[in-house]
Amino acid sequence: MVSYVMLTPADAPLLAKIGKVSLLESHGHSQPMEIMQAYVDKSFSEEACHAELANEANIFSAVYYNNELAGYSKIIYNTPHQAVSLQHVTKLERLYLLKEFYNLKLGHHLLVQAIENSKAAGDKGMWLEVWKGNERAALFYKKQGFEIVGETSFNLTATHSNPAWVMMRVY
Repeated sequence: MVSYVMLTPADAPLLAKIGKVSLLESHGHSQPMEIMQAYVDKSFSEEACHAELANEANIFSAVYYNNELAGYSKIIYNTPHQAVSLQHVTKLERLYLLKEFYNLKLGHHLLVQAIENSKAAGDKGMWLEVWKGNERAALFYKKQGFEIVGETSFNLTATHSNPAWVMMRVY
C-alpha cells in the first residue's frame, strides 16, 4: 500500500532522519565522508528541518510504503532560475527515496504528485538540479520529460561543491 502525507513542522525529527540517510545513500560517495557528514549534520539537524517545514513556501510530501516511510519531496512554487527562461515555474528541490525502496516506482509517484501540485498552483513548468555523478537520477528525470537546460554547482561547504545539471520540464 502506498500513501502520501504532507509534512508539517512537527515532522522535523522524521525529516531529519530520512534526509540524512537518503542523501548519504545517493550522494555519500560524491565527496569525502567528513565533507558529506558536515553537510548533513548542518542541513538535516532537527532545527534546520523545523525551519524549512515552518516556511510556508516549502511544500514537503512524504511517501509511505506498507506504512513505512520510504521517501519525500520538497517543492517551491514560482521560483525562477537563471537557466530557465519560462516564468512561473516550480523548483523541485528534493526528491529522495531510501535505497531499500528503489525500483518500486515511488519516485515516479512522488514526482507526479509534485507536478500536479505545481500545476494546481498555476505554475507552467518545473526545474531541478541533479548532481552530474548521479546518472540514475538524471536518467530518471529524462524519462519523466525533463531536459538539460544548463549547468551549476551545488555547494556542500564553502570549499566543496558538486557539478550539477539544471533540468526543466514544461507542462
